[in-house]
Amino acid sequence: MTGFLGGFSRDEEDLFDEPDTFVPDHLPEPGPFLVEQAVLAGDEHVAVHAIAREVFEERSVYDMTFNYNLARLNRDTRHPDAGFRYAEESADERVLRAAFTPTTPFCPQSHTLTIGAFRAWNGLIDRHDYALVRVRVAPMHQQADSINDRLAELEAEYRETGTVPDDNEAPEPDRPSDADGPTAPF
Repeated sequence: MTGFLGGFSRDEEDLFDEPDTFVPDHLPEPGPFLVEQAVLAGDEHVAVHAIAREVFEERSVYDMTFNYNLARLNRDTRHPDAGFRYAEESADERVLRAAFTPTTPFCPQSHTLTIGAFRAWNGLIDRHDYALVRVRVAPMHQQADSINDRLAELEAEYRETGTVPDDNEAPEPDRPSDADGPTAPF
């Protein structure tokens, strides 16, 4: 049985690009976090994304809406403007930048998913050749500023201590209060 959160049938599998392919038409454009850096494409993008798939699997970075490893979003042809793009920093190629574009500007999981991605990449640093992986959410997200501020704080703590900070007490992004009226979309 397949459903919105269920498994995918063979026909639904056709909705995904092959794992070892680079299909630029099914990926978000590099945004401001990547634009002046060495944006990865082709085999370089595929190799880095394969590592993302592995570290996300080990650290359970899953998109609960689609019920799959977040790295799979890059291959989902139904969301061609969503997923991760990567760039090596121009000033230091040992630093990878990963920009996440969610499927919608109001994706409620963006905070959790980007922090999970940061923690997976930097908590499993022995899996790749980067000294640091910087993660940000695309500016199209309604809470991009607060999410990216929190990611910058985690990054600064990681640079200072060399360990991935425990984010259990991290504040959630700004949310409307009950006084602001209903928060449900219906």
